[in-house]
Amino acid sequence: MRYEFRVEGHLSETLAKAFPELGHVVMSGQTILFGPVVDEAHLYGLLARCQSLGLRVLEMRQLPE
Repeated sequence: MRYEFRVEGHLSETLAKAFPELGHVVMSGQTILFGPVVDEAHLYGLLARCQSLGLRVLEMRQLPE
């Protein structure tokens, strides 16, 4: 499965490195993180990582295969 997470603001390179398994693009005051999510535990782990770093997830969606 591939997912996309829209996060409020521009992630610094240091914060982006907290998600080594995801690519990222900055646009329109948001950062889009995207990449493979292997299972539900991985998905919840990514969301927990966002929360622990104080990131506000604006949108999360599964991308078509």
